[in-house]
Amino acid sequence: MTAPPRPTLSAALDGCVIVIAVDRRSLELAAALERHGATVRHAPALTIVPHIDDDALIDSTRQLIAHAPEIVVVTTGVGFRGWMEAADEAGLQDELHAALAAAQIVARGPKARGAIQQAGLTADWVAESETSAELGEFLLAEGVKGRRIAVQHHGSGADGLDELFESAGADVVSLTVYRWGPPPDPAAVTRSVTATAQGEVDAVLFTSAPGAAEWLAAADREGVLDDIVGRARSGRVLMASVGPITAGPLVAVGIEPLIAERGRLGSLVRSVVTHFGGGHAASLQTTAGRLELRSTGAVLDGAHVPLSRTGTDILAALFEAGGGVVSRQRLQGALPRSGENTHAVEMAVARVREAIGVPDLVKTVVKRGYRLNVLDPAEAAV
Repeated sequence: MTAPPRPTLSAALDGCVIVIAVDRRSLELAAALERHGATVRHAPALTIVPHIDDDALIDSTRQLIAHAPEIVVVTTGVGFRGWMEAADEAGLQDELHAALAAAQIVARGPKARGAIQQAGLTADWVAESETSAELGEFLLAEGVKGRRIAVQHHGSGADGLDELFESAGADVVSLTVYRWGPPPDPAAVTRSVTATAQGEVDAVLFTSAPGAAEWLAAADREGVLDDIVGRARSGRVLMASVGPITAGPLVAVGIEPLIAERGRLGSLVRSVVTHFGGGHAASLQTTAGRLELRSTGAVLDGAHVPLSRTGTDILAALFEAGGGVVSRQRLQGALPRSGENTHAVEMAVARVREAIGVPDLVKTVVKRGYRLNVLDPAEAAV
């Protein structure tokens, strides 16, 4: 039986191809983007492997039940939920809840706090920067000597908290609930970085720093990282992250990503919708209205205009010139197998004009080439 179509909420992402380099909750994220008109490609660069050592996790859980912690450190929402699920499967959930209820619980960011609340517990303090460093500084300032601390680690494990607290005299019980594993479809990751570098993607979304780092590493291995950084800097592709920690690997390679105001998937979706639907994408003011590029064509005066791959490349070359003249020879580079045939350029420009429905948008400059019919700054401000 065919599933009923999802209701459309807006056309803000019409024409947008969006890569989600996400494993957990990827279907939920994709559905939210599709309701605003996006075409979504899944390319998680890593996968979450839960309960990597159930015996060790359950043994540590029994230790905490027998000798309750005074402090509980929660570093990730998915990890804390996984711990609760593992305890439930072992028949220990009620006893663990009772052991944790009397402890001081600190969270590394809003997602960790949400998981604590979902478990029926209360976070006493939250590191708003979402960093382990801030969390560690807070507890050291409070004093941890002689205190029993349970530390639930994130997937990469090496956050340094165990060593920090032990060096300050604490009794630490360490819990690693999941780890990062290889991508479920390495070929999809390769295709996604190549397509992004070639201008076939409008946005790439990340929800974890390790996932972002591995996706960028895949781009580097394919020799396209510099192209992606260049497109991001020019505004031709949007890189968006769920929070500042996730943004770290992007910033490290010279990309300034869009960071969701709150560390939630819903906030990430709203940020992307606002970017493309709220006039924040790169644009030109033309005689036919505001013009924005999409990987599948253009948005002119608020309406998506589909174009062929060649038509999109032609329009992109004109767009990048900002109203300046682009030679026929330059435009030939956007045409597959055109050789020295300048007539092919004329035909391609004619097809762009026909598709857009505003022939005067692309002006012919005799003996020189073509340009977009843009407004000068004074006209655009009227």
